[in-house]
Amino acid sequence: MTRDPALEARMLHDLGYPADIASKAMFGGLCYMLNGHMLCAARKGRAMYRVGPDAQDKALTFAGTEPMIQGGRAKRGFIWLSGDPLEDDGLRRALARMSLEFVSHLPAKDA
Repeated sequence: MTRDPALEARMLHDLGYPADIASKAMFGGLCYMLNGHMLCAARKGRAMYRVGPDAQDKALTFAGTEPMIQGGRAKRGFIWLSGDPLEDDGLRRALARMSLEFVSHLPAKDA
């Protein structure tokens, strides 16, 4: 697993440390969850954000972003952030807010 503890801490800070955020090893890194739904994930050299289908096009206008590809297909609503823009606190916070906005409106999953 390719974990990046420093990025994990920055991403949790970007989320604002909500009490209802859980973490789970996933995607070769650490995934943050809200009400049982993937919110974002940190791994060495990049971060995943679940911005939702309606916000994806806007998110992809930011430097360093690209669609998440799984099984050869783009996974709608999920994006990766990598490279130098990953160090941009404002950009990470903007993507974290977009992810929180989308995921907070999903019905909670049963535990």
